[in-house]
Amino acid sequence: MKNLFSLLLILAFAHSSKAQIQNKTVNAFSLEQCVEYAQRNNVQVKNALLAIDVQAQTNREIAAAAFPTITTSTGVVDYTKIPTSLLPAQIFGGPAGTFIPVQFGTKFNANYGANLQQLLFDGQVFVALQARATSMELQRKNAALTQESIKANIYKIYYQLSASKTQLNILAANIARLQTLSRDAAIMYKNGFAEKLDVDKVNVQLNNLETEKLKADNSIANGYMGLKMLMGMPVKDSLILTDVIDEKSLTNDVLSESSFQYDVRKDFQYLSTVKKLNEYNIKRYQLSHLPTIAMGASYSKNAQRSEFDFFKGGNWFTTSLLSLNISLPIFNGFATNARINRTKLELRETENQIESLKNSIDSEIGQAKLNYVSAVATVQFQKKNMQLAETVYMQTKKKFEAGTGSNTEISAAQADLVTSQNNYMNALYSALIAKVDLLKSTGKL
Repeated sequence: MKNLFSLLLILAFAHSSKAQIQNKTVNAFSLEQCVEYAQRNNVQVKNALLAIDVQAQTNREIAAAAFPTITTSTGVVDYTKIPTSLLPAQIFGGPAGTFIPVQFGTKFNANYGANLQQLLFDGQVFVALQARATSMELQRKNAALTQESIKANIYKIYYQLSASKTQLNILAANIARLQTLSRDAAIMYKNGFAEKLDVDKVNVQLNNLETEKLKADNSIANGYMGLKMLMGMPVKDSLILTDVIDEKSLTNDVLSESSFQYDVRKDFQYLSTVKKLNEYNIKRYQLSHLPTIAMGASYSKNAQRSEFDFFKGGNWFTTSLLSLNISLPIFNGFATNARINRTKLELRETENQIESLKNSIDSEIGQAKLNYVSAVATVQFQKKNMQLAETVYMQTKKKFEAGTGSNTEISAAQADLVTSQNNYMNALYSALIAKVDLLKSTGKL
């Protein structure tokens, strides 16, 4: 019985652990997979895509104005008191100036019928129908602009986390190196070849590096949380970055001198579409001076009864009509003129924004190219510096182990190595960020 009870406990624990693992998804993503995941799950992207669907339904609503409107109605009236009318008494031979009260009609009245309304011409509706495609284009450009912004941010955070992970590995290697050095220094002190101060200095460096590693672990954990939030991934899920950043990502093809066109930039495309809508807006108000033409048709039947016996036969009287309505605006207090002038000013504002954006793009591309060239050169410089620091450290370590070097020298060499390694990783990260900025500025991201 004890063995059976233990087995049941083990099975229950295994089932519980399996359920927890099933609730927690483990995602091993490359950079492009992170971008693809965000394009499907980021809230801003999803809302931007939903805005396209909202605009599609708005366009359907606009198109409905060009279709006929058909309504039906039915009703029954019970006059608890039949309306009274006054007839001049003089008609029936009475004195002039007096009236005779009379009641016309029946207690119960019923009717049913159908009405049709068809708009034949309305300048504003006509322009709204023309502008539907441009309105959809605006929402698509807005969605593309949002996707590009999210993509750029994911690139930067992914590179930062990859660089931090590499720096963490460097810290771990340096800690292992110092741990070995600490043990060697302790042995040399025990054998009388070193002072207690030498051992303490190495341990101080070791404690400092372990503190840095703890801070780095915490910073990376927070970075992963931020990346998952940006991607729209549940925080409880696990995310593993599979790409390792290196100098292979730094290529000169992004510096190609091919002719640049402003319309490859998504923000420029967005403003250009806004300009088109401004032009449609002006046209809409200009056409509001034209008459509005509509036709209508109506068909109905009605009956009057003294008793509620509409379903027992009797006469139903038919009424039908056709109508044509023409409405011509004459004067509305100069409101239409004010709307036209306002929309023309809005168009000029948009044109100014486009010109300003062109100037901003030129400046952005120029700065991005300079930053990228400088960042790549810094990477090469820091790489050589790191290699030199590694050589100095290894030579100093050999001298220290041989007893011909001092603890001060080995400590300084170790500090220089750590600094050079961090400088190299920071330079590589900065170069990758400069590359992202350059690609984004030229519309190639």
